Amino acid sequence: MEIKAIKRNQAEKEYINQIKNAVFDEERALYNIKDTEVINCTFAGPADGESVLKEGRNYKVKNCSFSLRYPMWHARRFLLASSSMDRKTRAPLWYCFDGEIKNCEISGTKCLRECDNISVSGCNIDSEEFGWKSKNIRISDSTINSMYFLFETDNVEINNLKMTGKYSFQYMNNLHIKNSELDTKDAFWHSKNIIVENSLVKGEYLGWFSEKLTLVNCKIIGTQPLCYCKNLKLINCTMENTDFSFEYSEVNADIKGHIDSVKNPKSGTITADSIGEIIEEDAIMPCNGKVIIRTQQKATGTNG
Repeated sequence: MEIKAIKRNQAEKEYINQIKNAVFDEERALYNIKDTEVINCTFAGPADGESVLKEGRNYKVKNCSFSLRYPMWHARRFLLASSSMDRKTRAPLWYCFDGEIKNCEISGTKCLRECDNISVSGCNIDSEEFGWKSKNIRISDSTINSMYFLFETDNVEINNLKMTGKYSFQYMNNLHIKNSELDTKDAFWHSKNIIVENSLVKGEYLGWFSEKLTLVNCKIIGTQPLCYCKNLKLINCTMENTDFSFEYSEVNADIKGHIDSVKNPKSGTITADSIGEIIEEDAIMPCNGKVIIRTQQKATGTNG
């Protein structure tokens, strides 16, 4: 193991420690480190210690591997780069602030909870319950598999994400997604202020109970999408295998191509090139949405 002091910035006259080529397996092995680079280290071993980097401040972790529980809790001003966290790293990052996770492989469950101002880029992540109850999260150029993705997390920007997982983006506020592929199920439920652009969105029961959801240049796939929505907008989108769409929603939608069926839209206008079936029955509330088929230039209104 090498430990030495190296100058970080002459103007600040500040030094950081450098820890290289070491193995740590004891509990809190590097507790409360400050101004430190940790390089080519392994966090694993028979002691099976928890919280090896807990309460660290202003530190960088590069080319390291982790196989211990709760390795990076309460981190502030940190970089985790080109490193791996296996399935033994349960809940690997909680209560972290002002950090960057870059080019990492992470498979510890419940990663990233109650965190603030975190950037994730170039990562491959397999973690159930990823990103819960956090805020100010940026994700780019990554692949993430998570059963419950970003639950109750606010102020999120996503670009070029390939995401899989059933119950994603629920109970969120202020979400912007671009250039992504989302293979999901009950996505965006009860979420507010969402914009999705230039993306593929595949999911059953998509967007129910959402408020101010806008989809632009998106392809939407899956049964019974976008029901019980408030202030829903679709601009230049396509829809595939989307039956019973827009039930009880306040919606303005411009669809290129075909919709399998539309049922009882509450208000607004839905325009498409063709619609397999317009269902106007069994409404439990007044439904006055208009459905326009371009080729027929005919509008149909529903009344409950």
